[in-house]
Amino acid sequence: MKHLLAPLVLAIAAGSVLAAEAPAAPATKPHAASVAELNAMAKRFAPVELRADVAALSKGDRAAIAKLIEAAKIIDTLQLRQRWAGNEALWAALQKDNTPLGKARQQAFWLNKGPWSIIDNNSSFMPPEYAGIAIPAQKPAGANFYPAGASKAALETWMNALPAKEKEAAQWYFTVIRSSPDGKFRTVKYSEEYRPELEQLAKLLREAAASTDNASLKKFLSLRADAFLSNDYLPSDFAWMDLDSPVDVTIGPYETYNDELFGYKAAFEAYVSVRDAKETQKLNFFGKHMQELEDNLPVDKQYRNPKVGAMAPMVVVNQLYGAGDGNMGVQTAAYNLPNDERVIRERGSKRVMLKNIQEAKFASTLKPITKLVLRPQDQKDLDFDSFFTHILAHEIMHGLGPHVTKNGGKESTPRQELKDTYSTIEEAKADVTGLWALRYMMDKGMLKDTLGQGEQAERKLYNTFLASSFRTLHFGLSSSHARGMAIQVNYLLDKGAFVSHGDGTFSVDFKKIKQAVIDLDREFLTIEATGDYARAKAMMAKYVVIRPDVQKALDRMKTVPNDIRPAFVTAASLSAQ
Repeated sequence: MKHLLAPLVLAIAAGSVLAAEAPAAPATKPHAASVAELNAMAKRFAPVELRADVAALSKGDRAAIAKLIEAAKIIDTLQLRQRWAGNEALWAALQKDNTPLGKARQQAFWLNKGPWSIIDNNSSFMPPEYAGIAIPAQKPAGANFYPAGASKAALETWMNALPAKEKEAAQWYFTVIRSSPDGKFRTVKYSEEYRPELEQLAKLLREAAASTDNASLKKFLSLRADAFLSNDYLPSDFAWMDLDSPVDVTIGPYETYNDELFGYKAAFEAYVSVRDAKETQKLNFFGKHMQELEDNLPVDKQYRNPKVGAMAPMVVVNQLYGAGDGNMGVQTAAYNLPNDERVIRERGSKRVMLKNIQEAKFASTLKPITKLVLRPQDQKDLDFDSFFTHILAHEIMHGLGPHVTKNGGKESTPRQELKDTYSTIEEAKADVTGLWALRYMMDKGMLKDTLGQGEQAERKLYNTFLASSFRTLHFGLSSSHARGMAIQVNYLLDKGAFVSHGDGTFSVDFKKIKQAVIDLDREFLTIEATGDYARAKAMMAKYVVIRPDVQKALDRMKTVPNDIRPAFVTAASLSAQ
């Protein structure tokens, strides 16, 4: 799972937030954005030169990075194809148009990895047809993982009729569904569907493995090269968990956000980074308390894991390069992988914190938003350490909590049972469970050297979270993260834990916030433990909405940059060597 730290959103033309019914965005009329509108969209992403200290890297590691950046560019191609069948042809056509309008469209396309603006409810900024290519007004819910035009009901009926092993393959992360010549659905492995590109990737990863002198990096890259061709990612996932290298790389199919039909299929992404050993060392205090946190989760004891896997690694990195899902729209600030439940049950999951990304976001978005949303007396509580540590807690909580469901004696997973609601519920669960965990550890004195303790530490934690929640809501309601945040904010407002002052400013009721967080957390954890799809749908129907008081706050933020658009300066210099 990834933590996007989503910022404010402005509509393309009118500059207003586009609220959406969950989980799908509402249909909109096709609108071909003008040069002025496209340029205004571009300004929502503040340009940032992304740099990292690579002075200590060996010659071999520098050579490996150059190969990994080359591989990441192939990841872009694969992710474009997965996102929409027409993406590659449209991108090729757009690159031939060097008029001001053509260049503006190129910039918008590459930011969004397609012709739909991610922070505008995935609405198209292109005309209905371009260069002979028909462009849907909204991004297809099933992306290019399923046959075009196939209904969810038809696919579900087909999957449910399959033998158990075939059904598992149809719902697995690394397969697509295609139509046979006779019109019947069939399951195709990624290793078959994307064979030419995966062969190129495997070659580059083996070359990078040959360049580095780090044994763990060499092992991971070699096994991941094998995985691209075998479609068996499990050995390389375990090797990635054990990666202990100055060069930190995540490359392959991971997140399922692009599959808005079922949430089953993984999109390709890549992050090439360097470890920050000093900051990583600071995170080790969490490792001592993983089982204790699981044992005290606010959920019925029967749903807790009595044996959490060995402490999964947590690392802080500074990003050099991102590609595919790793460089699309709002930039990822942290991620928690792999998502494969087999790895999570045995080893937990690895948390990667992108520190240089987080610092850029904090400065360019959260600071100005805080001045608009919090009351003057609360603005002093904005705190980077609270911001950074809650992101870490969010990622840790993806690994804790229910990962197996049992309905009618049949074992399944929350991902499979909650279907299209899962990503929203899981992101909200990670947020609010992270908030619960930090307060739990504060009360126990575990964070005294990190966040402090007592009233001032609590004020910083909750006020920073409150301000950050508005950045996420201004992302619009088209992402799982934003829909999850809408549930949290509206629930906490209803409980009186968040207080609206009617003028677009909000505050925390410190007498109510702790219990309200516990109650909401229990709801999320129970939904996942029971795989209660109807309960998840009902929660989303009630809370995934922008209410008038919240809208007032969002309307005050129109001049604040949405997010960052990184220029990979250090990566470019390494590639040129």
